[in-house]
Amino acid sequence: MSETSVQAPPAAGAAARNGQPLLELQDVHTYYGHIHALQGISLEVHRDEIVTLIGANGAGKTTTLKAINGLLHPRHGKVLFDGRDVSHVPAHELVRAGIGQAPEGRRIFSRLTVLENLQMGGYTRSPREVAQDVERVFALFPRLRERARQNGGTLSGGEQQMLAIGRALMCRPQVLLLDEPSLGLSPILVQQIFAIIREINAQGTTILLVEQNALQALNVAHRGYVLQTGRVVLAGEAAALRQDEMVRKAYLGEI
Repeated sequence: MSETSVQAPPAAGAAARNGQPLLELQDVHTYYGHIHALQGISLEVHRDEIVTLIGANGAGKTTTLKAINGLLHPRHGKVLFDGRDVSHVPAHELVRAGIGQAPEGRRIFSRLTVLENLQMGGYTRSPREVAQDVERVFALFPRLRERARQNGGTLSGGEQQMLAIGRALMCRPQVLLLDEPSLGLSPILVQQIFAIIREINAQGTTILLVEQNALQALNVAHRGYVLQTGRVVLAGEAAALRQDEMVRKAYLGEI
């Protein structure tokens, strides 16, 4: 399967984008000690969109997600979620509010079974809701149903990524943050993961995607932002970014 075989999604309606963003960063500055990591990041994610962040290592992509999920609070600027300022809300409260994440490196509970990992992801929900959501995850990832009683640490890399995404879905997030979901996977598994990302979005979950595989990310996204050294240097419709000369040379491997 070629890397371009994932088809671009239908464009999100312009009318929907004219409303209030579901997620918005306004001039966000963050620091690691004295290191100025994010230097005025502003972006918007509207309901039902897939928005991607692309850029080289160290550009600030994962740090942007940390500013959103409460693991790194902005020193200046605001993070707004559904119109509410959540810049300094603790991470566990943001999960309850509707922000879920599958982190870089998967970070599943290796000694727990697949089912137990999913149940941990649903800790904010009732037992009945957890059972319903487990079935939803198993429908998305039939492989996980087959491995339900198997310890997470014994799964393949692709299966662990499926589990990480499935665990994040267990809290029924309004917006799902995905950090490098294709990292370390074979081309065939990459295709499967991106097809599932589209399916999750089609089921009504808004997605903010961080991905070094810029071609795949722009193929699956509606819009994108290009980050360099903690700043947004380019933004636009994914189709337009795929045709941008700078993006093609720097991130799509074209000369």
